[in-house]
Amino acid sequence: MLKSFRIIAFLEGVSYLLLMAAALYKRMPEGNDKFVKLLGMPHGLLFVAYIAIAIFLRSTYKWDTKTFAIILLGSLIPFGTFYVDKIYLKPLA
Repeated sequence: MLKSFRIIAFLEGVSYLLLMAAALYKRMPEGNDKFVKLLGMPHGLLFVAYIAIAIFLRSTYKWDTKTFAIILLGSLIPFGTFYVDKIYLKPLA
């Protein structure tokens, strides 16, 4: 399950960065919102999967409240899931 979580974390981080880039492109004079609409649903599904799996793995790996909060906040901050993977998940693998 940890390997799946690491994959979901990577994909969620990439989709977040792509969605932010699409939102910036939307604001440009020649931009439109088709990329935001295209990337929004996959990112949302990956975000929900990331949170759900993190909640499931909390008891398995006995993460304390601080560690669990950092892992959850990693999904809200750009590049956060990459940090979480390197610092908290990779040592467990």
